[in-house]
Amino acid sequence: MDEKETWGKPVERRGRLTAVLALATLISAFGSSFQYGYNVAVINSPAPFMQQFYNTTYVERYGQPMEENFLTLLWSLSVSMYPLGGFFGSLMVAPLVNKLGRKGTLLFNNVFSIVPAVMMGVSEIAKSYEIVIVARFIVGICAGLSSNVVPMYLGELAPKNLRGALGIIPQLFITIGILCAQVLGIRHILGNSTGWTLMLGLTGIPAVLELLLLPFFPESPRYMLIQRGDEETAQRALQRLRGWEDVEEELSEMRLEDQSEKAEGRLSVLNLLSQPSLRWQLVSIVVMNMGQQLSGVNAIYYYADSIYASAGVKQNDIQYVTVGTGAVNVFMTIAAVFIVEASGRRLLLLIGFGICCTACVLLTAALSLQNSVFWMPYISIICVIIYVVGPIPYVVTTEMFRQSARPAAFMVAGSVHWLSNFTVGLVFPFMERGLGPYSFIIFSIICLLTLVYIWLVVPETKSKTFLEICQMFASRNNVEIKLGDGDLPLKEKGTPDS
Repeated sequence: MDEKETWGKPVERRGRLTAVLALATLISAFGSSFQYGYNVAVINSPAPFMQQFYNTTYVERYGQPMEENFLTLLWSLSVSMYPLGGFFGSLMVAPLVNKLGRKGTLLFNNVFSIVPAVMMGVSEIAKSYEIVIVARFIVGICAGLSSNVVPMYLGELAPKNLRGALGIIPQLFITIGILCAQVLGIRHILGNSTGWTLMLGLTGIPAVLELLLLPFFPESPRYMLIQRGDEETAQRALQRLRGWEDVEEELSEMRLEDQSEKAEGRLSVLNLLSQPSLRWQLVSIVVMNMGQQLSGVNAIYYYADSIYASAGVKQNDIQYVTVGTGAVNVFMTIAAVFIVEASGRRLLLLIGFGICCTACVLLTAALSLQNSVFWMPYISIICVIIYVVGPIPYVVTTEMFRQSARPAAFMVAGSVHWLSNFTVGLVFPFMERGLGPYSFIIFSIICLLTLVYIWLVVPETKSKTFLEICQMFASRNNVEIKLGDGDLPLKEKGTPDS
């Protein structure tokens, strides 16, 4: 009896984590996703010394100290230029991944890391705070591309039974990047007046390693077959990734997806917005990405020190509490890698938004009562640590769209993600000044609304092919999916066959 059959029934071969797949995942995640996290947190700890440098430079130029409001504006720009660059990076996703491929885009993206790393490294010698602000924008472009392209690349490399776990690896490396920046930001390491330029410049090292190592690993087989029409290269890539010769089953599934998309062609963002068959998928990724960023989770990283100070943490202890927060986030993301395949994506999203919502309410209460109840500052710290265990929508963004729509979908998702991130980074200090602890109530409402949406609309996508997931959305989108006959694959319900 054939090894793929049991009592006459075909048994699906489950993909495994081969050395090639594991190394491609680690190199792309460390070279790209790690930098995203690192640059989120890298300017939090050395903020006083960087602002001192801004002021000293201004005095040397103009002979008088910088006005406080102007310094606040420059610092706000230093923080918010990063997510603004991320937004512009997201706009580049679709054209680059269609032209250069997933791996090719990641390699090209290293330019947006190495150049600003050098700029930030020499900013003090050049006596220019403008260089720091421009470099933050450029490295933001790098983060905007990597935050979208790495999940897309890994989602297309992975077998469907490992797609969820590997889809969380980029988020894991983001949290590791944040933790590394927090550790290096300790005062007696690099978070001081002499070490901050080196600390900012270290972001170029992962980029150089990725540039040297990633060329030895395969391009996305789905990209090679469906978008480039190169079945031979796709087959060789699959054989390396799976560790066996017989990859016909996966190739057949890709050919079927290719055939079902022939009539649609490659979708631009405008085409994507007008496709009835993708309406609810598009709404879902917008809601989830907006919900994740407007939950305020990145405000914790941008302004962690000021939040802990308002929570009553002693000045000397803040840096260590911040590192503890980063360590918990790494640990919880590692747990999510295993949970996502055991329990599914939908449950993980619901738990993530539920935790954020609850933590926001408790944090508001704790910050309000900390002057009257001596142990409340400890509750505030616990709430912040729990708060950063946020939801991870990247996995389902990859899974909800087929090959032709995926680049445009990531472009939309990334743009929403980074615009929301930029908004929070820019607005939160004013919210904190105006509303105090009650600013977190706004975040809790956003988390609750997103949770309700996911509960009502988003299906479970665990262990489903991209076509099966598309069929799951078909009834909600009021379309029918026809495969294998070469005709237009998606039809409005009620439309007679041609």
